[in-house]
Amino acid sequence: MSSANVLSELAGMLSSGGIEVVDCSGPLGPDTPILYLPPDFAKNTPKIEIHKISEYDQDGPFFAWNWLVLGEHSGTHFDAPHHWITGKDFKDGYTDTLDVQRLIAPVNVLDFSKECTEDPDFLLTIDHVKAWEAEHGEIGADEWVVLRSDWDKYSDDEARFLNADENGPHTPGPTAEVMSYLIDKGIVGWGSQCIGTDAGLAGGMEPPFPAHNLLHKNNRFGLASLANLDKLPAKGAILIAAPLKIVRGTGSPIRALALVPKG
Repeated sequence: MSSANVLSELAGMLSSGGIEVVDCSGPLGPDTPILYLPPDFAKNTPKIEIHKISEYDQDGPFFAWNWLVLGEHSGTHFDAPHHWITGKDFKDGYTDTLDVQRLIAPVNVLDFSKECTEDPDFLLTIDHVKAWEAEHGEIGADEWVVLRSDWDKYSDDEARFLNADENGPHTPGPTAEVMSYLIDKGIVGWGSQCIGTDAGLAGGMEPPFPAHNLLHKNNRFGLASLANLDKLPAKGAILIAAPLKIVRGTGSPIRALALVPKG
């Protein structure tokens, strides 16, 4: 089948509902949970603000629009390689220079939601991934891999979503060994339903924050605060995760969309 016919068939499946578009993003607004750095850092991402310019009134009788206060890594968002020191030297490591061909790819959904509910400090290991592959099939090169924790069910409560105490945040994530394993397979990127791509206590790992450290060292992408992964199959969906084309951007809020075959 020619490429043109493939696209024509895809368009037909989308219009007929044979392929469902699943929204994998959370709402972006003043109540969106924001990651806060420890007090010894001078600056933090601000809470999201939405300010009205006009809405069919004296400031604009025919139009409505807003201006925003918004951090690059707010809400459901994309981490570009330049976000982390290990990826700082990639010329295509910014949101305005990356290869957009890589942003649309098959997605592997690793469902460990039960384990994450039982243990918020759950760490995904190579044994977990190999067991998943034995059941669902190999994770391939140029594919997304996301951890389904169902953590998005807490996204309307920032304190519960961040889940921090005096010892730090308690949220699930990957081990360094898992990240190396997946990167060696050639994945395009890794995603999480939590506030960041790493586990909450990943600062104490070796290397610290292995998802950030290893992904961006190898020019791979990260996705955080994903939603509705329970609506995706383990394999068979296509994930579209496109950041805004911010000049020298280190990341961007996204509208992550998954194309899922009906049934």
